[in-house]
Amino acid sequence: MAKLHLLQLDSVPAVIRTQYLPLFSRLGPYRTELLDEIAYRDDEWFEAWAHEASLLPMDAEPLLRWHKRRVADGQTWKGLVELARREKAYVDSVLDEVAARGPLRASELSDPRPRQGEWWGSRSVGTLALDWLFRLGAVGVRRTGNFEKEYDLFERIVPDHVRSMPTPDERDAMRELLARAARALGVATAEDLVDYFRLPPRLAKPLLVDLVDNGDLIVTRVEGWSRPAYRHRDASTPRRIDGAALVSPFDPVVWNRDRAERLFDFHYRIEIYVPEAKRQFGYYVLPLLWGDRLAGRFDLRTLRDERVLHVKASYAEPWVDTAGLAPVAHTELQALARLVGADDLRIDERGNLAPALRALDRLSST
Repeated sequence: MAKLHLLQLDSVPAVIRTQYLPLFSRLGPYRTELLDEIAYRDDEWFEAWAHEASLLPMDAEPLLRWHKRRVADGQTWKGLVELARREKAYVDSVLDEVAARGPLRASELSDPRPRQGEWWGSRSVGTLALDWLFRLGAVGVRRTGNFEKEYDLFERIVPDHVRSMPTPDERDAMRELLARAARALGVATAEDLVDYFRLPPRLAKPLLVDLVDNGDLIVTRVEGWSRPAYRHRDASTPRRIDGAALVSPFDPVVWNRDRAERLFDFHYRIEIYVPEAKRQFGYYVLPLLWGDRLAGRFDLRTLRDERVLHVKASYAEPWVDTAGLAPVAHTELQALARLVGADDLRIDERGNLAPALRALDRLSST
């Protein structure tokens, strides 16, 4: 976490909730309850809007206050701003109820106000009011075991010693976030760095000059990249890279699809919202990092009632020797199965890596 600086959240539990996967990719199987305890019981991390909804260490809280000011000034989330202005009395009452009864779920509000019409999809007005208060920094979020949000006053989640820290100037905060992004990515373009914490490009990009002048970043060139790159001063190039890891679709290695293609020549798109007949690789596909290349991809689903990790499709990249990749992939799939509590793999026939992977799995089962 010291290098990642955040874990992106996502609600799709096809394999496991995505916040658990980046740690698995780097550490191997671990007790996922540890993350829940750190984030939602011990409050060592907190949930905020950074690279989408994310978990961040508590020391990052002062660096995000500028965003809350922008929310309060109506500079972002226009729909929620409109709601807050139109329903001010109701929003105030929701905050009062959280103060009196929190933590509570949106459905537990005394007046949750179910949705009317098509505005904002299926969410109730109560849910939208809580979302506004969350983005404003009036309330914070913890998650229950089924990933449902429970809202409480921000001061009950973020400790006093953090909230009493000085608020940095907006430019200073963005400079530090850019530096953290650079430490996480190692080498990146300006666009990559800005994307890490979803900073406003017009304001953030000029600040890279300061980081270069201070020696935090070094301007460099990456072969094949048309844009200048920045390398963090502490980034080092290893003599060789061994090992392999299955990677979440929301891992920093691949969440910026353009960067993944520039780095690894790996075209990757998540196909959750693509009609099944039009999917190229599958519903929920995890890339496989092998050495310093993305060498394969796997359409995976955890069948929890059967305690099975279902490998619906297995693909090696065109340059890969499938006989060499199969044992590496099988080992990583077995490790992922342990993480998600599965006893077995079920490997379907789809994909150019499937025959070698299935043969290896049969051999290991005998």
